Amino acid sequence: MSWTDERVDLLRKLWTDGLSASQIAAELSNGITRNAVIGKVHRLGLSGRVKANAPVVARPRVQQAAAAPRAAKPAPSRPMTAVRGNTVMVIEAQTFEAAAPAPRPMEEVVIPISERVTIMELREAMCRWPLGDPSQPDFRYCGARSDVGASYCAHHSRMAYQPAQDRRRERERRAQQMARQG
Repeated sequence: MSWTDERVDLLRKLWTDGLSASQIAAELSNGITRNAVIGKVHRLGLSGRVKANAPVVARPRVQQAAAAPRAAKPAPSRPMTAVRGNTVMVIEAQTFEAAAPAPRPMEEVVIPISERVTIMELREAMCRWPLGDPSQPDFRYCGARSDVGASYCAHHSRMAYQPAQDRRRERERRAQQMARQG
């Protein structure tokens, strides 16, 4: 299979006439495949074509029995949005307003200098929360008492481990903001 000048000219003519790549490949034959036609069209820089809309065939309306007058549908309170993916069957997106969590009172935690420990002084029941810059000589760990098997004291555990419900609520809030923006 090779692209001779004659085949390229015929390809250009058939392409501008609106034939599909499959039809052109069948016309050219001799080992030219549909993919070869598409590749050559791209390499030649031939413009993409807009497909002509298929003629609309009017379908006859089915007469419905006038048994009972239909109740008028109430106007939607907000415009319906396009739905994609696994929620395609959802008729209207439902939004739930989550109550803002009550702000937790700020607790002042002061870690005495004597509890700050180096890595060599860390033991199993000590908090491993890093304090400061690890590249500096004054870098230490919290060193406060922690439960056996826990890495951090109660205060640092609250900072390190965010409840799953809070993460889910925050993720939903961000998704709602993105939906409003775009």
